[in-house]
Amino acid sequence: MVNRGTDYNALTVVHTRHYLRWAFGALVLFVVLQLAWSLVTNDRYGWDVVAKYFFSPAILRGLGLTLTLTAVAGSLGFLLGTILALARLSKSPILNSVSWSFIWFFRSVPLLVQVLIWYNLGYLYPRLGFGIPFTDAYLVDFDTITLISQFAAAVLGLSLHQAAYSAEIIRGGILSVDQGQLEASAALGLPRHVRVLQIILPQAARSILPNAFNEIIGLLKGTSIVSVIALGELFYVAQVIYNRNQQVIPLLLVAVIWYIILTTVLSIGQYYVERHFARGAERVLPPTPIQTARRWISVQWARLDEPTPPATSAGIDAKSESFRL
Repeated sequence: MVNRGTDYNALTVVHTRHYLRWAFGALVLFVVLQLAWSLVTNDRYGWDVVAKYFFSPAILRGLGLTLTLTAVAGSLGFLLGTILALARLSKSPILNSVSWSFIWFFRSVPLLVQVLIWYNLGYLYPRLGFGIPFTDAYLVDFDTITLISQFAAAVLGLSLHQAAYSAEIIRGGILSVDQGQLEASAALGLPRHVRVLQIILPQAARSILPNAFNEIIGLLKGTSIVSVIALGELFYVAQVIYNRNQQVIPLLLVAVIWYIILTTVLSIGQYYVERHFARGAERVLPPTPIQTARRWISVQWARLDEPTPPATSAGIDAKSESFRL
């Protein structure tokens, strides 16, 4: 029993000891340190070669093309995906069927196969143009090989593939919005495009954004597939260089590090974009990592400024009356 006159501030708080958690944490720390030691001491990684080619002009040009493909294909993919998602939700059986067929086909065919088909489209159709339907008479025509270059084939393959997946992501986000929102906006007499663009899509964005950023990151890494058509993006440039100097691992590490940097930047952007759209769902937004760090530093400084309390005698055995949490 604890006496009523006990000074609870003088009691010692003894935390529960999680021995299994400590052991597992020590094991994980050991593995991480072992990996770090291997990275530093293993000369076969060729960090000097990595440093030599990391900012080389060829690598930077390939990096720029990778970012260009990601931006162009991502924008076209999500734009077309939005149209396809709205068509899937349309009451028109024609629009619904066409949209479903598009999504079904481009989700069924691997991206690598799509890129190769677009690149070799000239074998099926040597010339493309505008003319009289169901005849071979052209009013304006172009050479297919000239019209669909390596870059065009890559953009077509990546964009159409991305559109099929984006359509389902956007459709799922729209369906997650409460139906009462659409009914209320319709009762106010707002036009359908206003209801969709200003009421439904902003609310659906909270559900769309996590999967959308996941797709963009996947698209960024998926641009390496276009190396099969000898388009000079990041991975293809690294391949060309290591085929010349036989430094395979160091050049692959150059590509890996750049991909990690780019995906990290996208992940940080995802956090802040999601936080922006969460304002309509949460009254108080959670602190950002920077705000959390500043608050922790402020608390630590405040503790340093506090005077040390004098030792007091509680008149009881502290060990016998300590609380175990």
